[in-house]
Amino acid sequence: MTTEEILFEAEEGMEKAVHFMSHEFAAIRTGKASPALVENIDVEAYGSSMKLKQLALISAPEPRLLVIQPFDAATVRDIERAINESRIGINPAVDGKLIRLPFPNSPKNAAVTSPKPSKASPKNPACASAPAAAPPSTPRKNPKKTAR
Repeated sequence: MTTEEILFEAEEGMEKAVHFMSHEFAAIRTGKASPALVENIDVEAYGSSMKLKQLALISAPEPRLLVIQPFDAATVRDIERAINESRIGINPAVDGKLIRLPFPNSPKNAAVTSPKPSKASPKNPACASAPAAAPPSTPRKNPKKTAR
């Protein structure tokens, strides 16, 4: 391999890593509702598994609300079931042909939360080899009380 080939392969790998991470960061739950939180949920419809963004239009008309408009009204129940089975922690409200996802107000001092990965995805096998984070250690308090 020449130097140019090595640099080209490294650049390709870095671009893929940046693209993957920007997509992962878009799915982090912050105080605002984002369509990226639900667009990649797998929905069993028409006898196969499809991404939600292939079955419906996802919009955020308000900062704390997502509205899902299925292209076909027959898939409303399938989409509702997939959202309930997903790990986003939001209960969908079906309103005829629309599905509303109201996001609760979060306290101002709450940390940013993201869904926990359930397992390594085939798209990102590196997750399987990542070491588990050790729980933070807390100092023990002295159980003996001194009397004064």
